[in-house]
Amino acid sequence: EVQLVESGGGLVQPGGSLRLSCATSGFNFRTYTMTWVRQAPGKGLEWVSSISTTGGRTAYADSVKGRFTISRDNAKNALYLQLDSLKSEDTAMYYCAMGDYRLIDVTTRQAFDITTLPRGQGTQVTVSS
Repeated sequence: EVQLVESGGGLVQPGGSLRLSCATSGFNFRTYTMTWVRQAPGKGLEWVSSISTTGGRTAYADSVKGRFTISRDNAKNALYLQLDSLKSEDTAMYYCAMGDYRLIDVTTRQAFDITTLPRGQGTQVTVSS
């Protein structure tokens, strides 16, 4: 059974930082591109970032580029997202998702339906003073 368990969310002031983690099991983690997506209150699911199987390639949404850093540890079957310089508009439920290599390249990302990705239960990030 595929399991994706996010942790590390919380309440943080604007300009603050958080580190999200995703513990995985039930699949061959090192063979999957991994992704973070988020959903703000009243809005649809938004792609945030993806990382290739080895970690050699990463991609970020323009809204988080330069502030968020995705990484992975294949020995631990774990995915991470470092969130820095947080803004109120980053408030959302953050989900770790399994797949997809097409999200790494901008040319294939736009046509991909991220709602089809298996994902965990999420961890809440709230940015507020």
